[in-house]
Amino acid sequence: MRWKLRAAGGLTAVALLGGALAGPAARAAEQGSDRLGDLVNPFIGTQNEGNTYPGAAVPFGMVQLSPDTGHNTGYDYTQNHIRGFSLVHLSGVGCRIGGDLPVLPTTGDVTETDYAKYAAGFSHDSERASPGYYRVGLDSGIVAELTATGRTGVQRYTFPATDKANVLLNAGQALHKTVSTDVEVLDDRTVRTRISGSGFCRDTGPYTVYTITRFDRPFTAYGTWHGGTVTEGSTESAAGTGRNGAYVRFDATEDRTVEATTALSYVDARGAGVNLRSADGRSFADVREAARRSWEDRLDDVRVRGGGDTLRRTFYSSLYRSFLAPNIGSDADGRYTGWDHRIHRARGFTYYQNWSLWDTYRTQCQLLALLAPRESRDMAISVLKIDEDGGWLPKWGYGTVETNIMSGDPVTPFLTNAYQQGLLKGYEEKAYRALAKNADGLPPAAYPGVGRDGNREYIADGFVPYVKGGPHAKPGDSDYAHGASATMEYALSDAMLSRMARELGHDADAERYAARSRNYRTLFDASTGFFRARDTSGAFAGPADPADSEGFHEGTAWQYQWLVPQDLPGLVDLIGGKQAANDRLDAFFAYEQLLEDPARTAREVWVDGPYEYYNADKYNPQNEPDLIAPYTYLSTGQPWKTTDVVHAALTLFTDTPTGMTGNDDLGTMSAWHVLSSIGLFPVQPGYDTWGLSTPVFERVDLRLDRGYYPRGTLTVTAPGTSDRDRYIQSVRVDGASHDRTYLTTRVLRGLEALHFAVGARPSEWGTAPHAAPPALE
Repeated sequence: MRWKLRAAGGLTAVALLGGALAGPAARAAEQGSDRLGDLVNPFIGTQNEGNTYPGAAVPFGMVQLSPDTGHNTGYDYTQNHIRGFSLVHLSGVGCRIGGDLPVLPTTGDVTETDYAKYAAGFSHDSERASPGYYRVGLDSGIVAELTATGRTGVQRYTFPATDKANVLLNAGQALHKTVSTDVEVLDDRTVRTRISGSGFCRDTGPYTVYTITRFDRPFTAYGTWHGGTVTEGSTESAAGTGRNGAYVRFDATEDRTVEATTALSYVDARGAGVNLRSADGRSFADVREAARRSWEDRLDDVRVRGGGDTLRRTFYSSLYRSFLAPNIGSDADGRYTGWDHRIHRARGFTYYQNWSLWDTYRTQCQLLALLAPRESRDMAISVLKIDEDGGWLPKWGYGTVETNIMSGDPVTPFLTNAYQQGLLKGYEEKAYRALAKNADGLPPAAYPGVGRDGNREYIADGFVPYVKGGPHAKPGDSDYAHGASATMEYALSDAMLSRMARELGHDADAERYAARSRNYRTLFDASTGFFRARDTSGAFAGPADPADSEGFHEGTAWQYQWLVPQDLPGLVDLIGGKQAANDRLDAFFAYEQLLEDPARTAREVWVDGPYEYYNADKYNPQNEPDLIAPYTYLSTGQPWKTTDVVHAALTLFTDTPTGMTGNDDLGTMSAWHVLSSIGLFPVQPGYDTWGLSTPVFERVDLRLDRGYYPRGTLTVTAPGTSDRDRYIQSVRVDGASHDRTYLTTRVLRGLEALHFAVGARPSEWGTAPHAAPPALE
């Protein structure tokens, strides 16, 4: 399905996009390649604050070897100088983090030590990227190529003929703040570093990474730098927050190619060595091919039929980004650094890290549970290990530290989703105890995390009071600064925990959490008909205008009013019934305008620009609070409007550098795109309810893990689905008629075929009162 947006000269936006594709994605489509990886364009989202990266990684890899151009989070397509190829990047984050050990090939004498000054110019004409591979020709005449394994980044540099072919290893500069660094030249092929850094939106940490780089041949000269001083022949250098690094030199007059493998560890130098040896000394070509195969295997979990080239490219690019995080945190020997800053060993599972939970609990964790249940199980166990090692569950974890970024209680729906998807067998009670501790208490004062820092008032009074600016007793965000949205997030989490408690036989707890799940109602202002923040006295706070409201994190009362997936019937009653709710939904989505021109409405009415989160009364499809909102119509008797809104929002995803709607947030927006394109969406995040909407492809074959899904394959069909024929007429589940607007995980598990009959006009399907997803009481 491709909506057409009129552009200058009468051409459609779709037509204009065809000439703007970056690198291999366009060529693959033209050549009709059978490789799904050739449909992936890693440059999508690298412009206009999508904050993705085009470099080399494997699924869930510890290393993301990618160019840094000077942008806050690494790479910006509009910039034309590369400061280095660094090891750590998070796809789509909104604040600077990572960028450790930027490495850059140069020629001539080494005189500059600031990567902003020695940065190399480049042109996009010489730039190529595909899953697991990146290549660029620098203005210096050097060609740089990158690939990766799970714990190493592999580089190949082809120099012009010169006896001064250098590789600069910059330990003292990164995207984050460096706290201290050490550099050591171990022998004529090997350089080792230790880098401690901090900072993610606000000062947090520090955390430490260890690297070891092994070259494929001896270097002819070497040296280090400290600050602005370069010392030839020096083997060691240490620094605090200042510049610090090493260079190595090769004679490239005849053999012009240099290969290097850099291993990363969050444990110690020994761990970096273990990870280096695990790469087996393979050549660049061998590693590149292995990375390509690993991506083909992942992408082949979903095979789509129908749709044009642009639709398939955007889809597979989103599927690719959905598999980039969380990231391996344990070394090849199983050791990892816990949140107590001690070394532990993962036995029987892989330890993962990097938890953007406020984002991913809504879409990405459900997609991974569907397509990668074994890895998802290990990810859930890793979160439980954070509680076991450090003493509390995480909120927004980076590496080995809590950043306290964002608000609410996102870890609860993340873990209850894992439970509901059957991924916590053997860990159910352990998970429940950790979640109950988090839901009912506060972390110790000495613990760096804030947990539910508004819990005292929430439990006593039913709401988190809004304190403008918040107390910020610890680094990061405070729930008090976002009292209204924090209350709603807590209530959602309580509902999910209530269901888990009931199923595990904790009936008293279940009743208590169920009662708290209705605390969202304490914010309802009958005089305005909207939710409003309350101050410490209990009075409504901030402007009465819901589009100008205060106390909502990255949103307004208009946008947050639909974040009650646990009790939409109760919300509808508060608003005044189904007709009033549908009228408000229509206004929120600018529905009449949408029907006239879906793509234009999406781009000109819904989306104002990056980070435009406030002062709006319309749907914001580029940020998390609204991700579930289009599916509210499934509960108000007008399910066809869900398809209208979702398909309009899907037009925001294109196959150009600007083709990401907002920050990707570690695969959150990409997973929304994938799930909504398939027609299955987690409408009650943290529970097992999957809402149904019209797929954009005529057929989707999902290859599922037989250990978790008995049939092993799920086929979703929608013959004839198109711009015009987009409305569900009927649904069949393994041949049987299905009149509800949702499926449960239990049904999905045993399902072989999900069939949508579609047509040009809305039907009566899904409009009966019993068809809506149930309230969680």
